[in-house]
Amino acid sequence: MPRACAPSSRSASRGSSAIDVTDAPVTVGVVGAGAMGRGIAQVAATAGYRVVLSDAQEGAVHVAHDAIRSALARDVAKGRLDQQRADDVLARIERAESTTRDLDAFRECGIVVEAVVEDLAAKQALFRALEEVLARDAIVATNTSSLSVAAIAGATTRADRVVGMHFFNPAPIMALVEIVPAITTAKEVAERAERLAKAWGKTTVVATDTPGFIVNRIARPFYGESLRILEEGEADVATIDWAMREVGGFRMGPFELMDLIGNDVNLAVTTSVFEGFFYEPRYRPSLTQRRLVEAGLLGRKRGRGYYDYDVGARAPEPRHDRALAERIVDRVVAMLVNEAIDAVRLRVASAPDIELAMTKGVNYPSGLLAWGDRIGPSTVLERLERLQAEYGEDRYRPSPLLRAAVRERRPLLG
Repeated sequence: MPRACAPSSRSASRGSSAIDVTDAPVTVGVVGAGAMGRGIAQVAATAGYRVVLSDAQEGAVHVAHDAIRSALARDVAKGRLDQQRADDVLARIERAESTTRDLDAFRECGIVVEAVVEDLAAKQALFRALEEVLARDAIVATNTSSLSVAAIAGATTRADRVVGMHFFNPAPIMALVEIVPAITTAKEVAERAERLAKAWGKTTVVATDTPGFIVNRIARPFYGESLRILEEGEADVATIDWAMREVGGFRMGPFELMDLIGNDVNLAVTTSVFEGFFYEPRYRPSLTQRRLVEAGLLGRKRGRGYYDYDVGARAPEPRHDRALAERIVDRVVAMLVNEAIDAVRLRVASAPDIELAMTKGVNYPSGLLAWGDRIGPSTVLERLERLQAEYGEDRYRPSPLLRAAVRERRPLLG
């Protein structure tokens, strides 16, 4: 297969800077051919890069290749691609042997993106094996959504070459990539990973290596506080979803979104963030969700979760109570705004990157800091203090930066 290059008039030898996208051709490795891995492979190939795709499970790469072919065919049918370009994209994706047997297919890769199961030991074992075959100047990126990049890198002898590149599903459609340097990541490695993501047409934000990074950390109350409202009996699933769409302006309600993501996946991320922050009460998982997972009610992929997806099943009717809907939205949004301002305080990311991440990564109707300014910081603070007084829980404690903004009469997004 001919080697496809990044847009450049110059070539680079193997010993040069492996993924300086302004200078060098890059072969991209993707390990893991599930929905996320094949999406990343499609993104890179569409941008003109040769891709090597592999998976530990026999036959998974061929299934992924067929799925990519179908996705490209849909793009052709809708006029987003012509047939020749779709054929070229598919031709750039090389199907490698199972990663349990052989990683030699990745030997010429300038970067390998890992998209395997969200398990620290599995990722560490893979990264140790990859460094045995990759060039010293190659980069290994993890697509982890909540695990420590430093912990993954620490299992290797080349921790400076490891960086987080967190894509959002479906990768060919979602614009955002979180670039996450570990404390051991070389500065130039993070910069090159960011340039490469931009060369693939992605919007990038830079996050510190803290549990959940930007999006999965700040978004926890969207699910967690909605589950609390359900558990308290204030509203049912359909009514909460309706409220968040109709009044909140979100594209999907929290329960239909959890069913789409998979309740097992959503619970795993919440648990990872909760444990990663030493059992911080703001991120405590829900017993209701745990019971659904234990029962195998994982959402759309199993035909039932918070909703029943069987053929002929009737969707429950929400309670069309505008005042109730506004109370629900006010409570959830106050928690979301508090998470965003606290992420600024703790330097998880810059305020502009936080706003960009929440609009591009999870399609929120507004950046949360700007949303808090429209509500009024003093109003957000009052809502949180009322909840904290009612429940007596640190879960609702206002961020010190929110208190400072109110005290000093300055905007959250300033």
